[in-house]
Amino acid sequence: MDRLPFPGGHSSGSGMGHFHVSIQVGHRAGERFEPIEALVDTGATYTWIPRDVLGRLGVVAEEEWPFVLADGREVWYTVAWVQIKIGARVQPTIVVFGAPGSEPILGVVTLQEFLLAADPVRRRLIPVPGLLKGAQARAREMTPSRTPVPAPRATVARAPASLLRAARR
Repeated sequence: MDRLPFPGGHSSGSGMGHFHVSIQVGHRAGERFEPIEALVDTGATYTWIPRDVLGRLGVVAEEEWPFVLADGREVWYTVAWVQIKIGARVQPTIVVFGAPGSEPILGVVTLQEFLLAADPVRRRLIPVPGLLKGAQARAREMTPSRTPVPAPRATVARAPASLLRAARR
């Protein structure tokens, strides 16, 4: 696979769904943060921070991961865990080392970790609940006190004994 520079700051022709927000990036230890303006890009899985910004904070690459670009090419980029601050909240997240001087991108993994979503009409981030659609406890199974109520037991149809004996052979 080729290792190519990311075309930082890509956007759709209309710019719909893309806007900038102020965030801060810090070393995993969270001792110091650097403010940056990041493009909110719901088409990007991970957050992209220019290598020079990460270098100033003392962040070093931890791994190299494969990524698929919009044109279908697969490329490899280095990643590391950092602290991101949005408003008063600080959250650890994985970031991709971008080309020096490229535009920072706030990706959906980081947004989900903060329980935020993009409001493309008002061009802002909005709080959203976390999704646990595969979890056993459903909202309808919760009482007003938020205490889980056991889910009703499903009735399991049993196979006839003759089929079970045949399956064992």
